[in-house]
Amino acid sequence: MIRQLFLFLQQTDIEKKMEEAPDSSYEIGVVIGSYLPFVVLVGIAYAIYHYNRKKRGN
Repeated sequence: MIRQLFLFLQQTDIEKKMEEAPDSSYEIGVVIGSYLPFVVLVGIAYAIYHYNRKKRGN
């Protein structure tokens, strides 16, 4: 539920920035900048999961 609310709030912010974008390269930057922190966090979470799984197996 919290995740859906957060995604809803984030989407409106991205749409607003897209409307105010001076050109298409700015729009691409906004999209990358909006999703990159989540991708990094997922990568970190997976690395921790993989490390703990490997450690528990030994």
